[in-house]
Amino acid sequence: MTLRALLPLASVALATASAVFADDTPLDQKVRRFLERNRGEWRDMNVPWEDGQILHDLVVKHGFRRALEIGTSTGHSSVWIAWALSKTGGKLTTIEIDPSRHAEALRNFAEAGVASLVDARLADAHELVKQLPGPFDFVFSDADKGWYVQYLKDLDPKLEIGGCFTAHNVRWSGRQLLDYVRALPNYRTTVETGSGEGVSVSCKLSR
Repeated sequence: MTLRALLPLASVALATASAVFADDTPLDQKVRRFLERNRGEWRDMNVPWEDGQILHDLVVKHGFRRALEIGTSTGHSSVWIAWALSKTGGKLTTIEIDPSRHAEALRNFAEAGVASLVDARLADAHELVKQLPGPFDFVFSDADKGWYVQYLKDLDPKLEIGGCFTAHNVRWSGRQLLDYVRALPNYRTTVETGSGEGVSVSCKLSR
């Protein structure tokens, strides 16, 4: 069975480029204003704007609802993902190990209007990822690159068929993940260029 066959037709129909900037609801307007107001201001290991948009579009396109992010930083990617989940009826669990970044992310979630959609954990992802019960249908990893393969190994049993494991910076420090996941027969992997840093998208076709 192909991945397309696994995805709900209604969720595929949601995928439009204009969805990122559609002023459909008061929340859409609030998040858009927040992102545009802070565009170019994100530092401290946050993803660039283009890559946040890629994540948003993936979630909306496939109708993902149970999302996990490894490496919150101060919340740029989290806001994009949570915004998308507001359209699919989902929720994001995100993990950050640094207390100051975690605290700033919480403030950003409140300001952007997505706090109710985010379960932000202050924890060591090496330990917490193994403990989370799942299941998940979308994972974004942007933490320690040398642990990407282990994160995938830990999450594979909890990732639903049709779900996607995505990772940032794969064109540079995340090559080991690409080599590993491309050798798995039950995953199909592509790389989105975006900002140029590379976002890998590995979608699970079967157990």
